[in-house]
Amino acid sequence: MADIKGYNMPDELYYHKDHAWARVEGTKVTVGMNDFFQKESGDIVFVDLPEEEDDVEQGEICGKIQSRKWIGKLVAPVSGEIVEINEDLEEDTSLINSDPYGKGWILVIEASDLDSELGSLMQGEALADFINDEIKIAEEEKAKA
Repeated sequence: MADIKGYNMPDELYYHKDHAWARVEGTKVTVGMNDFFQKESGDIVFVDLPEEEDDVEQGEICGKIQSRKWIGKLVAPVSGEIVEINEDLEEDTSLINSDPYGKGWILVIEASDLDSELGSLMQGEALADFINDEIKIAEEEKAKA
């Protein structure tokens, strides 16, 4: 378990620059929002999810996540077909806050081009640099407000 400046970012996951995480199991990729996203957004109050059987492309917006502060976008970290969505989120969106890497998962994609796409996602040192930059941006935004 990697801790980057107080944010829990598990080492075994891959991360997209729009704060989605990806857990790869064969060709199935479970997707959720990372700890940085859920802490910065505050309480999640609504999730607009795509439909099962929808096709998505890596980097494509496929849903929205609303908190009391703002509306964020759910971006597909890999291309493929959505084979499952977390219906528990319809009843309890706070799972994204309380357990972002467990019960707060959002959807599962049957990946179509995993080998070529994983290289554009972050892990390790690249992720640490990215989170440090995101913290600076968030601090600058708070200073302006």
